[in-house]
Amino acid sequence: MAPKATLATWLKMGAVGAVVCVGGPAFTMWLTPTDEELFKRYNPELQKKSLERRYERQKEFDDFVVQLKEYSKSDKPIWVVQEEAERKKREDRLRQEAAKGDEAKARQEAMRRESGLS
Repeated sequence: MAPKATLATWLKMGAVGAVVCVGGPAFTMWLTPTDEELFKRYNPELQKKSLERRYERQKEFDDFVVQLKEYSKSDKPIWVVQEEAERKKREDRLRQEAAKGDEAKARQEAMRRESGLS
């Protein structure tokens, strides 16, 4: 026959559970360095590069958030809208490259005609 669980046993289990559930994440947060601490540990060359690229990364992130907001206005899921936008960009880029190729051919032909070659 199993022994009866007493009030003291339940209190011990509750205390241990609280220590594990609250203390574990608190201990992890206490050990994890902040962004500033990590930055200070960089060597000076990496710090300089990081500071130089900071504006660029912030701009990329802001553009990404603006795109996500645009995509979220649609009734479709975001990944579907994003895929459609990528496909449209790819098609536009191919059209532009084709137009540039046509212009280059037209220029070459015009140069041939001007030079008298044929």
